[in-house]
Amino acid sequence: MDCAWTVCGDSFRLGGVGFTAKQLEQMQQRLARPKRAGGPAVEVALAPAANAVRTILGIDPSLRGTGYGVIAMGRAHPRALAFGTIVCPAKWEHSRCLLQIAQTLRDVLKAHAPEVCVVEGLFYAQNFQTALIMGAARGAALVAVAEAGLPVFELAPRKVKLAVVGHGAAQKHAVAKMVQRMLALAELPEPDAADALALALAYAQETGRYSLNSPKRV
Repeated sequence: MDCAWTVCGDSFRLGGVGFTAKQLEQMQQRLARPKRAGGPAVEVALAPAANAVRTILGIDPSLRGTGYGVIAMGRAHPRALAFGTIVCPAKWEHSRCLLQIAQTLRDVLKAHAPEVCVVEGLFYAQNFQTALIMGAARGAALVAVAEAGLPVFELAPRKVKLAVVGHGAAQKHAVAKMVQRMLALAELPEPDAADALALALAYAQETGRYSLNSPKRV
């Protein structure tokens, strides 16, 4: 394939695509900007377009500790509206835990009215019983969100870590530290809540104006 530049008057062509001199100058300026050392890719695309989603709910489902986080996208940087962990004691029956998950998320949805929800994608579990329990917790969360009429998307855990930390195998503490930094939180969020906030931040990147990828809708 011939990828050489050709010049025609005040315009340029690369591989059959035309550019004005001003467009070429803008492209060169973007490419010349230095990358932030150690900074996550998500920081590049967090400024929302005019018609972008403004409020995002992230959910990290688990029977005993479902994390949730709501962020609002601003002009300068995102901010956390609410986050926490829905803790269900070990002595509680599964059915009671599922009710607690659904009821708590209903309250969060009512208080903050997010526009979209993103949940952690399904992962392979060696233990069949664990997979069933995780699926039940996920189902309880999805029911509450669906009742509110929100569109629901999912992101794989590895993609979330890659977007926020820059490393797909990052540990929970690293995710929490980066989430704290990106949202300017006074304290380090709990691991499950941090994962939920990371989901929301990663979704903001995936649907940003510079992203070509679209999260899978559930």
